Amino acid sequence: MNKFKNITYLCLLAVSLWILSSCNADFVNTSPLDEVSEEDVWSDPALAEAAVTGTYVGLGQGGFDEQMLASLTDEAIFTHPGRDITVITESRSNPAAPGWINNTLEWGNMYSYIRACNVAIENLTEPLLTDQDLVDRLMGEAKFMRAYYSHQLLRYYGGFPIVDRAYELGEESYEIPRNTWEECINFIVGDLDEAAALLEGKSMDSGRASRMAALALKSRVLLYAASDLHDIPTASSNSSLISGYANPEYLGYTSGDRMSRWQRAKDAAKAVLDNDQGNLLNLSGPVSHEEGIQNYMNNSLSKNGGEEELIFARYFINAKQENGGRQGLFNGPNGYNNWAGNTPIQHFVDDYEMMDGTEFDWDNPEHAEAPYENRDARFYASLLYDGAQWKPRSSANQPKDPLGQIQTGQYEIMQNGSVGTHFGLDTRNSSIEDWNGSYTGYYFRKFIDPDPSIVDQNTWQEIPWPFLRYTEAVLNYVEACIELGQEEEARTWLNRIRYRVGMPAINDSGEALVERYRNERRIEMAYEEQRYHDCRRWMIPEETLGRKANGINVVGTFKPGQSLDLYRYDPEIYNYSYEVTPIDPGKEDRQWLDKMYYLPIHFNEMNRNAKLVQNPGYTE
Repeated sequence: MNKFKNITYLCLLAVSLWILSSCNADFVNTSPLDEVSEEDVWSDPALAEAAVTGTYVGLGQGGFDEQMLASLTDEAIFTHPGRDITVITESRSNPAAPGWINNTLEWGNMYSYIRACNVAIENLTEPLLTDQDLVDRLMGEAKFMRAYYSHQLLRYYGGFPIVDRAYELGEESYEIPRNTWEECINFIVGDLDEAAALLEGKSMDSGRASRMAALALKSRVLLYAASDLHDIPTASSNSSLISGYANPEYLGYTSGDRMSRWQRAKDAAKAVLDNDQGNLLNLSGPVSHEEGIQNYMNNSLSKNGGEEELIFARYFINAKQENGGRQGLFNGPNGYNNWAGNTPIQHFVDDYEMMDGTEFDWDNPEHAEAPYENRDARFYASLLYDGAQWKPRSSANQPKDPLGQIQTGQYEIMQNGSVGTHFGLDTRNSSIEDWNGSYTGYYFRKFIDPDPSIVDQNTWQEIPWPFLRYTEAVLNYVEACIELGQEEEARTWLNRIRYRVGMPAINDSGEALVERYRNERRIEMAYEEQRYHDCRRWMIPEETLGRKANGINVVGTFKPGQSLDLYRYDPEIYNYSYEVTPIDPGKEDRQWLDKMYYLPIHFNEMNRNAKLVQNPGYTE
């Protein structure tokens, strides 16, 4: 499989120039040897393709990096201090210090990537290339990438100034006002429709835009467009900040038939379902629990059929040693000499259902006594918890834990004939590393290759980041069906997702179905940068993103007559108790303010462009 390599435009040009100059005997040629003219680039198939490949650079590492968007939501908390993540989670964002989201998502960066797309589109509109099939493919890719970057601006900032040409030096003005939300939606959808038509029938390498990618992104964009946050009458009734904003047209639709917007969202999602089956199994009932665990792991790791889920992804190659291949190091347990970066919080853990489809409840004595038993298969494929079986530890640490079990609590052991306390090897009191370690008592397993030969501390993995996958489109379709009152159709498709992981069918209706769907989306799309946007567009962040983060305290005490001098997880020897505990407010004191529905436009951008209007809540 040819995987997309993040090759920059300049690197490829440099290689091409070396080849060309080495073969050129015309020593009197006065053309600069370190530059290639625009005409030469767009008349040469290899250089033109390199230029379009360069438009992908804004994808960065995908969602894989030391800091992840999950830690700005109620999925995770970032372990390490001194980072700008808390500016977002504590609602301290402002135009001078917006806080951390992702460096590639900064307003100015987005426009630099859009400009690269515009340069490509302009040069392919009246092409110098003679291969029309190549021209169509490159144009389709450029249109898709412009739409992708534009949709990032839209969902983080609201309506943005549409720039559909490459500005040059000496322009009369570089100031441009923001377009309305509706205009931005129409612009993005227009690009995606064109991209889908241009890329139809094209065989694309993995990691490159495709017709299915254009259809899937259109599905996402139209789902957002129909959501509560972007229907201004609905949003205004839920937020006084939005109702008092002078320019609501930048944030959503101020009028119009909302049901028609849901119908467009449904139709766009159905177009994906009609053209691709992913690896969603056509089942009449749930698979076994063990098969469900394996199915979800395959999807997360894009292996053993799971790669069929991917529609558009960022691939990584071990030899390149990119950050995207370091998820085991960034997020793995400190008892494995990893960094424990983005650790699941208890709210998230608790939202995994029991195997029988009932809710987990700490007030249920059976649940509280054994909280990690009989849970949704995705629980075991996504989380590392106390007692979970994991990889072998390093040879130096295997004498402390020869079984490779996660230890996130404190336990009794025999020391010189008396009972003493053993702090788990994956706690912040670990005898292996005590400066890294989870504050919550959990680590995430999803996206981390379980192959024992991949030692996360010093090995890069090759798990791709899923920008767009088939099941997202299925969930989009379900949500639109619910909003249109087509509940039977919604349940049919929602149950197909559940059957694949061994979960029973749901039969809910009304508000119960809405809540069941939202939780299903939360669990299925965990750590995939969905929750940040979902909580906002559903306008439920106060009770989700604004909650204080919490974790678990695990204690193992000997059962009568039992003892061990080397700890291992064993319910026959230990009584285990579990207590939900709040994270120290000094670490992170989460709160929600409505201004955080959108990011502020940085004051530098406001100073450069006097026609910009700031987002609500950032003008005080």
